[in-house]
Amino acid sequence: MSGWVDEQARPGPRAAAGTPAPEGADDHLRVAREDRWAWRRRIRANPHQLRVYRCIVAAIGLLLILLGLATGWLPGPGGIPLILGGLAVWASEFHWAHRLMLRFKHALHVFRGWSRRKKAVSWVLFLGACALFGWGYLALVGPPAWIPFEVDRVLAALPGVDIPG
Repeated sequence: MSGWVDEQARPGPRAAAGTPAPEGADDHLRVAREDRWAWRRRIRANPHQLRVYRCIVAAIGLLLILLGLATGWLPGPGGIPLILGGLAVWASEFHWAHRLMLRFKHALHVFRGWSRRKKAVSWVLFLGACALFGWGYLALVGPPAWIPFEVDRVLAALPGVDIPG
């Protein structure tokens, strides 16, 4: 057994808000997550196989996340889907990753409930922060050598950006 709790299996709130429950009061409410697949139940029955399986799951999730970080700057859907995929792989076996995935889902649900105006303001703030970060990078480091000459001329118009050569 993996030892983590299925969040959907718990009944409603255990006590009034702000009232701590006695230690161990909701232990009987915890329901171990039941595996849908027989092969995973067999792996969980053997502690050695479970350790090996968890190491493999951790490695695959880490590989997907590292690929997402490596390809995030490339055009196309590279970074975010791979990172979320790696997190989903981890969430299949690790409780902390499952909770993190639930937080992302909740944040997405909250964002979907925002008004158009609030979404537009948040996008403007996000893009402004990206532009400020990009300008700060160019001001500190300068433009990369691989960009075309025409782009250099446009970047030279930005205050604080020095074009070498």
